[in-house]
Amino acid sequence: MAVLVAALGYFVDIFDLLLFALLRKRSLSEVLTPQLAAMPADAHDAFLKDWGIWLDNTLQMTGLMVGGIVWGVLGDRLGRLAVLFGSILTYSVANLLNATIADVDAGGALGFLHAIGLGTAIRQYEVLRFMAGVGLAGELGAGITLVAELSSRERRGVATTLVAAIGILGAVAGYFVTQVMGWRAAFAVGGVLGLMLLALRVGVVESGMWNHIRTRGQRGAIWMLVWPPRRMLRYVCVVLIAVPVWYGVGTLVKYGDVIGTSLGLPAGQKPDPGRAVMWCYVGLAAGDLSSGLLSQCMRSRRGAVLVFQLLTVAAMVAYFTLGGASQAAFYACCAAIGLGCGYWAVFATTAAEQFGTNVRSTAATTAPNVVRWSAAATAALWVWLEGAVAGGSAWKAAAIGGAIVMGVAMLGLLGLRETYGRDLDFEEK
Repeated sequence: MAVLVAALGYFVDIFDLLLFALLRKRSLSEVLTPQLAAMPADAHDAFLKDWGIWLDNTLQMTGLMVGGIVWGVLGDRLGRLAVLFGSILTYSVANLLNATIADVDAGGALGFLHAIGLGTAIRQYEVLRFMAGVGLAGELGAGITLVAELSSRERRGVATTLVAAIGILGAVAGYFVTQVMGWRAAFAVGGVLGLMLLALRVGVVESGMWNHIRTRGQRGAIWMLVWPPRRMLRYVCVVLIAVPVWYGVGTLVKYGDVIGTSLGLPAGQKPDPGRAVMWCYVGLAAGDLSSGLLSQCMRSRRGAVLVFQLLTVAAMVAYFTLGGASQAAFYACCAAIGLGCGYWAVFATTAAEQFGTNVRSTAATTAPNVVRWSAAATAALWVWLEGAVAGGSAWKAAAIGGAIVMGVAMLGLLGLRETYGRDLDFEEK
């Protein structure tokens, strides 16, 4: 039951997390209609790209960062289950409200929203993307921590792999939902799915390991992740190994329409960002399943991560050299990037296994969200490289950024200890 709830929770988490990427151009084109009408048509893509980076890579990802800290600490202090369902409730409400955003009449019943700066649809969009990010931050870490602590050390990798592989398919489901309904209805569906998950709480048990330490002090002490320095280095290395995952998804795939055009694809074959995300997540689902099973076969988390980092390098090379050949080739490269970045399941498991029970939820919840937040930093790096180094070429800037994040990730792997088969019933002192 814990695996089922965690997997379905992550499914809805990814569904909601990727909704904005799937609906970015459609929703912003409606919300920002007056601004778009006042500018030439050839400036629309750049304008929507800038707003997309602000709402998604900055606000939503910052919400994930804040939420990762809050939910992570609460997971160690209040329990894994409290966070699992508290986070679901938060992001479900945010997405339901997101479906209703609209410019408000200053003299109407909701005129007070103007007084607090929320009188326009775009300002409401900003607040709700941040709020959704806060809610989405708790799902994966709490689910993986709970499943890892309830599973035997021999089957732990299989259980967490199932959670990640099933959950990743939420993006594929999100793509097809957005193809058959409007953007407001799609946000509403995401919110309703989350609320339906709350009914599955019955029958899920709390972690026995956490129950054993629930009366002790120093649970969820965030400072314990940064002191002593050796433990901080371990945490930083956990984060660094997965930065390429959200560079691949958050920049190369989400903004494939911009980079694909830069690679030379004609206007008639400009990639659709939603379809690019869908194919990427098909690859991610296959990669999550494969990397998790590989780590079990190799009896090594570090070995599996290295293999998939090398696959990610190969996929990025194909993306920049072959992606401009045709639209089909571009989508195939997006799927290949997803496959290579599919070591997310092993990364999440490793984050839980690296730390003791008293800070495990804090580590396992904050680490994925620091990685997600890195999408804001790497997107900013891409934009800066485009203007300062690449001479205005979007694809050259993205290629340089990819080389940087892959190099950093491989260095991070050197700082981690092997955790396959480790007994998790221990505490950090």
